[in-house]
Amino acid sequence: MKNYITKTFSSKKSNFLSHWIKLLPLIFILFILAAPSFAQKGLSRVEAEKLAKKEWTIEKNKLRPAAEKVWSEGVIRFGKYTMPFAYRAFGDKPADGRSLYISLHGGGNAPPAVNDQQWENQRTLYPIKEGFCIVPRAPTNTWNLWHEDHIDNLLDSLIRYAVILEDVNPNKVYILGYSAGGDGVFQLAPRMADRWAAASMMAGHPGDANALNLRNLPFAIYIGGRDTAYSRNTLAIAFNQKLDSLQRLDPQGFIHDFHLYADKAHWMDHRDTIAISRMASFTRNPLPKKVSWVQDNRLQHRFYWLSAPVETLSEGAAAELSIKGNQITVTKSTVKVLNINLNDKMMDLDRKITVIENGRILFRGKVKRNLNTIKRTIHEYQDPQMIFSVKLILMGDKVTVKNS
Repeated sequence: MKNYITKTFSSKKSNFLSHWIKLLPLIFILFILAAPSFAQKGLSRVEAEKLAKKEWTIEKNKLRPAAEKVWSEGVIRFGKYTMPFAYRAFGDKPADGRSLYISLHGGGNAPPAVNDQQWENQRTLYPIKEGFCIVPRAPTNTWNLWHEDHIDNLLDSLIRYAVILEDVNPNKVYILGYSAGGDGVFQLAPRMADRWAAASMMAGHPGDANALNLRNLPFAIYIGGRDTAYSRNTLAIAFNQKLDSLQRLDPQGFIHDFHLYADKAHWMDHRDTIAISRMASFTRNPLPKKVSWVQDNRLQHRFYWLSAPVETLSEGAAAELSIKGNQITVTKSTVKVLNINLNDKMMDLDRKITVIENGRILFRGKVKRNLNTIKRTIHEYQDPQMIFSVKLILMGDKVTVKNS
């Protein structure tokens, strides 16, 4: 009897499995058809955060071989340009990651040997207590050696690789430079403001630098009162006055510091070394509540939580937006296609979002966190502190949600 029961049960089990095996193709089809409905529900905050970490880890692993090659060679390349660099770590690594100082040498339109000597000299100028210091050698020997178009790409890569290989905290990245390096800081600090925690300009010339982009970047100027070549002293004073004026209009922004050494010419006898401790007191806020973005003649595709397709941009295109609670206010936008990138650190994405311009509501509704947006912004920014799960697109007076 026992054997019979076992045999009968075994037969029923076999028939049961056979029945479900036949149904598997149908179940698979139903799952595929249902998949869009799962996607339509959107991600929860916890799911979005987990996926952001996972996708950033995948991106880091993709970038690591290139980073290791650059670090081992001490040379980084972009297109036809080659940039050697010297680097050194100082002090013990903090729990939240190392600081990174990028220090730009002087020289400029001079024989290569002069710029080589300036590169060597730059390594000795600034005492750093904690951090990873990179002193690059400019790829060219032109007057604008630190603010030609390719420099942004090269510095972006250096930051990215330092984060991956040296455990640099992307919110503690600083830029400084002397003479022609100061010229570079005047240009690179505004146009790459969202990469830096603070910037210090020593003995440089502002050229056509736009101060508006410095709204969220602590900026310091160190200049000799007798540094009259190219009117460096008077132009530095004028730039500081511009920052004074902007801060009076916007007291929450435009933190700046100005040091005029009246008895000094182009060489300040190391008085400017106080810049290091000042910069170290700041950390970057990657998601400020207000962003002012003006395009330089070197176009940028991203700036804090705003981005735009480069092919739609032009010099002078500008945007100013702010966030309060779940409301986004567009004060100004002459950018043809402006992406407003959002995550849960910025607002409550489980509640309705409102976009308003000149008192008119352009958008009001709930949005869905999206894996494709997480992946896209990781690729766009390559910064673990700037990963977004929602992308709104502002074109003229219309706002749409990017869901794919």
